[in-house]
Amino acid sequence: MTAIVLDASALIAMLKDEPGGEKVSGAIDGALMSAVNFAETVSHFVHAGMPLNAVDAMLARLPMTLVDADAALARAAGGLRAITAAAGLSLGDRFCLALAVREGLPAWTADRQWRTIAKPAGAEIVVIR
Repeated sequence: MTAIVLDASALIAMLKDEPGGEKVSGAIDGALMSAVNFAETVSHFVHAGMPLNAVDAMLARLPMTLVDADAALARAAGGLRAITAAAGLSLGDRFCLALAVREGLPAWTADRQWRTIAKPAGAEIVVIR
């Protein structure tokens, strides 16, 4: 079991067999993902034309734990806005980052821009590619 927090971009890379996806595949067992990032992942595949029931079937088999976007996590994600704005991180990105900071775990992403905010955010960032 690996203790990491997944961003939607990292999970999508694994599911689409993109560069870096193999790293995620080797570390997904026991990973955490916020419900917001899960929604981003679902949205990606639905937008690409995959039926929602097929997306559900694909994601249901993954050995990761979804974490609800409660008020405390939402507040933490909102509080990261000033630190992450220049790097262009989205609200979903900030939820992933806030969860990683809260749990003291590395955040895995495919977005290289995250490296620029790791220190100010007090987070460990692993860019998968």
